[in-house]
Amino acid sequence: MIVTLTANPSLDRTVALREALRAGEVQTAASVREDAGGKGINVTRVLCGSGVDSVAVLPLDAEDPFALVLRADGVPTSPVAMHGVARANLTIADPAGVTTKINLPGVARSAADGAALIDAVVAASRDARGLVLAGSLPPGLPDSFYVEVIGAVRAASETPPRIAVDTSGPALRAVVDAGVADLIKPNDEELAELAGVALDPAAPLADAVAAVAASLVPTRVRAAFVTLGGEGAVLVTAGGVWHGSPPPTRVRSTVGAGDSSLAGFLLAESRGADPQECLRSGIRYGSAAAALPGTQAPTPADLLPGDVPVRPIP
Repeated sequence: MIVTLTANPSLDRTVALREALRAGEVQTAASVREDAGGKGINVTRVLCGSGVDSVAVLPLDAEDPFALVLRADGVPTSPVAMHGVARANLTIADPAGVTTKINLPGVARSAADGAALIDAVVAASRDARGLVLAGSLPPGLPDSFYVEVIGAVRAASETPPRIAVDTSGPALRAVVDAGVADLIKPNDEELAELAGVALDPAAPLADAVAAVAASLVPTRVRAAFVTLGGEGAVLVTAGGVWHGSPPPTRVRSTVGAGDSSLAGFLLAESRGADPQECLRSGIRYGSAAAALPGTQAPTPADLLPGDVPVRPIP
């Protein structure tokens, strides 16, 4: 079992255009779809679709239309009853795969709300193999919220789950400063922001990212899986550094691709794969998600053909 927490879920609306977005003009959409989104929910959806048990913990108002979409998606959940309508995130995608996103901040949560979420995660994680803390924090919860969740989960179990964190900004910095995560999954921009440095423009992106991530591993985090969009991903552990390149991909929507990458990585890890194979699996699932419209969860049947070459970075 892998448990996920989505503290700030969203109703993801994806609008597909027939041509490139023209700012300030009126355009007719080719199609629109709605998905129950949020990073942790997306991870659970991919894991379950690939044969690994997972449950998503999230705040939920039973009268929120989001609850209907979530139920229709069939995502296994452990909802925590709270008032407030989930935010709606808008994604505009053109035929070339260029994606424009507008994300709303979400419902403000109280300290009592935060405590209820922590209690739910602790209960769900007692016998879990893994825990994923994913996405932005809603207004009202402190930047240290994920640190508090991790402390509570580890205090409640003699054999706590392996904990992965996929967030950004102050919430990610708090986790790394506390040195409590087993794995972080930033993208290249989030990593540079976290480290407070600019990536070396003279070096290949993967090499520049590896140098920054290596300054954090293993002293502040045990491993870093850094996604690079069309350039694949980098994995940095205490035992080595690797870069993997994606198979040829016709991009339709990048929404949820990073979440699918993390799910693919965890899928391989849960089956005892070595670090290089975990990296390959993460890239395959992220590429498959990018080739699907909207916030769709790739399954093994959606994985793209083609090699995922992995090279060590000295």
